[in-house]
Amino acid sequence: MTSLYSLAHLRDLPATTWDALVPEGQPFLRHAFLSALEDSGSVVPDTGWAAEHLVLERDGQVRALLPAYRKWHSFGEYVFDHGWADACERAGIAYYPKLLGAVPFSPVSGPRLLAENAEDGLLLLQAIPEYLVKGGLSGAHINFTDDALDERIAGLPGWMERLGCQYHWRNPGYRDFQDFLDTLSSRKRKQMRKEREQVAGQGIDFQWLRGDELDETRWDFIYLCYANTYAVRRRAPYLTREFFSLLAERMPEAVRVVVARQNGRDVAMALSLLGGDSLYGRYWGCLDEFDRLHFETCFYQGMDFAIDAGLQRFDAGAQGEHKLIRGFEPVLTRSWHYLLHPGLKRAVDEFLAEEREGVREYAEQARGMLPYRRD
Repeated sequence: MTSLYSLAHLRDLPATTWDALVPEGQPFLRHAFLSALEDSGSVVPDTGWAAEHLVLERDGQVRALLPAYRKWHSFGEYVFDHGWADACERAGIAYYPKLLGAVPFSPVSGPRLLAENAEDGLLLLQAIPEYLVKGGLSGAHINFTDDALDERIAGLPGWMERLGCQYHWRNPGYRDFQDFLDTLSSRKRKQMRKEREQVAGQGIDFQWLRGDELDETRWDFIYLCYANTYAVRRRAPYLTREFFSLLAERMPEAVRVVVARQNGRDVAMALSLLGGDSLYGRYWGCLDEFDRLHFETCFYQGMDFAIDAGLQRFDAGAQGEHKLIRGFEPVLTRSWHYLLHPGLKRAVDEFLAEEREGVREYAEQARGMLPYRRD
């Protein structure tokens, strides 16, 4: 017998049961990461995120999962549908609440449908439309999917594909940073050297720390830096201070923080997560203004780390064309959308068809901005 139900709290499912379906090298999908978001008060109904993780159970065993949330806004998703919501409001159509299958505040592509086999995963996907109707939801949105889910969901009726573009740095096996620089055009090589020299010239050095090497005083500094990136824009941070302590407690082996220091004083930081063959840059912050420090802390330090650790990929976060001239290549991302209202679905479908063409054209043009030699 097969049944589909939802979890309002991740703690209601044992971590061993959840993690048994999570592929290796996926830190953002682990029970530790997602439960830290909930238990810290970062992802709760008061912030517009109500956990509604879908669980497919067959013969008394959990066979498939979709980390999901009932949402009353579109913030913290990085796949922007505010325009769709605004159009619905003008037309008198209810857009919220909606169901979002995603990792909150983390625009990182990867598996979203966690299943023992393709059959169970397909059963969960096929059950979503009826679930939406019964739950009073306007639609379902699954963001930053992997190739396996793209292939499965593309064959299902009603789901619409949306493309986006990010910038990732690839390490084919560089010996050191100079080895990477040698692949660049002369002008870009000089520019990167100059940027790094400008930071060093301000008396700034760097220290890499693992999660188990950070005490609460250091985490206070990390959070202060993180929160400051929102304060300068007069916005409240998405994450609470407690989230960082829970992250360090529950998955310290995946946490990497680089701290920038000037004359022995901590002045900036960048927090990353390590998973499989990849380094994921997530949060950055600085307490003072320093010339070129953002590029060094968020990009060059991560590239150095990836080379030293033999990692193949560095995902430094969403958006940012300035990454192109530093060797980060354009990469297409995908999300999938299922809308119940027929008129809204037709309008969005037409919009996405045109948008996909534009995103593909942009990604191709962006490759022309890469700094690599063309000899």
